[in-house]
Amino acid sequence: MLSPVTTFSIAGLQLEIARGDNLAYLRSEIEAVVSRFPWVQMVVLGELSAYGSGTARAESLAGPSEQAFCRIAQALRIWLIPGSFYVREGESVFNLSPIINPAGEVVARHRKMFPFLPYETGVTPGKDFIVFDVPDVGRFGVSNCYDMWFPETTRMLAAMGAEVILHPSMTNTIDRDVELAIARANAASNQCYFFDINVAGRLGFGRSIVCGPGGEVVHQAGRGREVFPVEVDFDLVRRVRQRGWQGIGQVLKSFRDRAVDFPVCGDHRLPFESLNALGPLKLPEREQLEENFSRRGAPRINQLGEQS
Repeated sequence: MLSPVTTFSIAGLQLEIARGDNLAYLRSEIEAVVSRFPWVQMVVLGELSAYGSGTARAESLAGPSEQAFCRIAQALRIWLIPGSFYVREGESVFNLSPIINPAGEVVARHRKMFPFLPYETGVTPGKDFIVFDVPDVGRFGVSNCYDMWFPETTRMLAAMGAEVILHPSMTNTIDRDVELAIARANAASNQCYFFDINVAGRLGFGRSIVCGPGGEVVHQAGRGREVFPVEVDFDLVRRVRQRGWQGIGQVLKSFRDRAVDFPVCGDHRLPFESLNALGPLKLPEREQLEENFSRRGAPRINQLGEQS
């Protein structure tokens, strides 16, 4: 009698993305990884890989981009999370990630919960936590880029049973080092695999990371194009959750059995004065220089260090 399948092969594709139509390029890269590594069962791309940033090319729900990715998944018989693209639903625009099965069917759609405000303007936050099952294998959860900066999102997915978090990103800012730490912390504190797949090229700094259920680094990519198939072990996740990583912390059990509530995660209208005092969420303004550095130029400093 065959044992139940407890391993699953996922390929992260960190691709050099430009603004514009990248669909043909993405198809060729997905086909290439499946041809080279025929055991791969799922492919995950970075955020906004199809067209890059900007909502001008937002499509209708189940539009041509999603249909194209469905055809790719069906032709290659793989699970596919093609990063994300912008979708218009009524008056709202969402940053949407479809989850596509090997039959080419969309089994779920994740809408980014925390658009990167105040920069990712005109995008409506999603409200639904998305998990899905690969039959006879395990449960997956999906989040998107800035979502992981809010640990409540990953904790909710873990509480819903997610054992692997799939997390497309598009980061080209100075805080990528911080995100690597956040990815590891999310994996360790929720005892799950965490796939943070960034883009490369002009729109991303690369440095994707795959973390194991103890927060350990399974793989960290460089800055350029990189393809990395990883075999995840669901038995390892389940053992870590039951016994603790290396027999130490049983984090999810402690969270389940907690004696404390977290009011800050409840009614967000509660009057937390320290948060309200931060002011509105808006772009930082250029700080004004001191009057002495205005049109007159900088003040003179003599050899004694005295201003004149």
